[in-house]
Amino acid sequence: MKNKHLILALLMSVIFGAGWVFAKAALDYFPPILLAAFRFGVAALILIWFVKPPRGQMREIMMISVLAITVPYAMIYTGMKELDVSTTILLVQLEAPLLILLGAMLLREKPGLRKSIATLISFLGIVLIAGDPDLQGSTTGILWVLGSILTWAIGQIKIRKLGDFGGLRSLAWISAFATPQLFLVSTIFETNQIALVVHADWSIWATVIYLGIAMTAGGVGIWYHLIGKYPMAFVSPFLLLVPVTTILGGVLWLGEELTIMASLGGAIVIAGVGMVIIDRPSQKTMAVLDDNKG
Repeated sequence: MKNKHLILALLMSVIFGAGWVFAKAALDYFPPILLAAFRFGVAALILIWFVKPPRGQMREIMMISVLAITVPYAMIYTGMKELDVSTTILLVQLEAPLLILLGAMLLREKPGLRKSIATLISFLGIVLIAGDPDLQGSTTGILWVLGSILTWAIGQIKIRKLGDFGGLRSLAWISAFATPQLFLVSTIFETNQIALVVHADWSIWATVIYLGIAMTAGGVGIWYHLIGKYPMAFVSPFLLLVPVTTILGGVLWLGEELTIMASLGGAIVIAGVGMVIIDRPSQKTMAVLDDNKG
């Protein structure tokens, strides 16, 4: 990987990791569903001008937006309001093995023995985290996060079935459809939104802008740029740095404490996810990359 792309990959990991920490801090002010609505509203406003509208697929995109953004992010922010951000990001690592499992069930993709074992290892790590005595009063929060991961994974399967639709195009229009849905759900289940919006100070709005522009549009934009140039096996490992950034931010900035049991469970989860997403490149792939150097 070229130096400039290596720097972008590291920057992407930091952007994603810091975004979780900032979101946790913002949840002390905004209710979770309203925060999610602002995040994807900002992202949609930034991205929608640069991509073509999904003519003939509006209804399908709208349905996907419910599963890919509206439900999962309403759930995960609700869960994170109850949990430490460190615990949340460790639970979120279940996304990769869960996608493997759903791909096998819904798309008839064969994960192979290595990925099957890695998925089982990741699930065992989640069991350890959920069984942490310090989290026994947070069962509801854990269930919210796990439910959001399952819904999000189903949404990604639906997105994949769109075919060659375009990554940023999908993100832009799914965000555009999800934003009014989130505002509506917030109106139904949350209160005092207008007063909170009126009295929010600059730091809250700076967080919203970061979540929408840096984390969603910028971070995901870097991801799509890199996977367009390199095999997934070269880029995906950088996602394993996201929990490191998030946990450091949670401990140093939010004053959270990471328990031994959660740390052990998290290490097992990350090891399993690493086995899932890190594949040894083939000789053919290496030859192609060598030809493209410079």
